[in-house]
Amino acid sequence: MILDNRGLEPPQPMMRTLAALENLKKNEILTIMNDRRPMFLYEQLEELGYKQRTEPQEDGSFKIEIFK
Repeated sequence: MILDNRGLEPPQPMMRTLAALENLKKNEILTIMNDRRPMFLYEQLEELGYKQRTEPQEDGSFKIEIFK
């Protein structure tokens, strides 16, 4: 599942991401695209038991893969 949060103002990207995680099944990966590094999201993911991988993109955005 890919969620493109680019162009949205905070806190919309984090709210959309957390809502999408509610539907994430075991062994699935949620990939989000953000304009900025989601520093506050990382804390939430850790509390909820998710892991993440963040890759800066050439255009300055960030690709974040979220999984259990």
